[in-house]
Amino acid sequence: MNVVDSSGWLEYFAEGPNADFFAVPIEDTPHLVVPTISIYEVFKRILQQRGERVALQAVSAMMQGTVVELDARLAMNAARLSLELGIPMADSIILATARAYKAILWTEDADFKDLEDVRYVEKRAGGTSR
Repeated sequence: MNVVDSSGWLEYFAEGPNADFFAVPIEDTPHLVVPTISIYEVFKRILQQRGERVALQAVSAMMQGTVVELDARLAMNAARLSLELGIPMADSIILATARAYKAILWTEDADFKDLEDVRYVEKRAGGTSR
């Protein structure tokens, strides 16, 4: 199973320098897990930059994977990870989701680079950000 961090989705949709890296898990939809927080972050950024039509198209693509809503158990696990690793709320929810599904987390977010079961690629010039 695979989880793609919001920055990876944005990189993929923008066809940025690391888009090919993220294409591997994104295009493997039977094994793709999508936290709802990622839908929020991606929709917001694309809505802001490119408009609602494009943002809705992006979310439609994301929803081809298994969408995971934040429930109480996942929220508590995310809170523990946030405190333990010193990472922001959204990052902790994404990581908790990946761990709950025994998934690999694909990212260009340096907060995750040294963690187990993470595929990290360094953000390159011309890339996107959340």
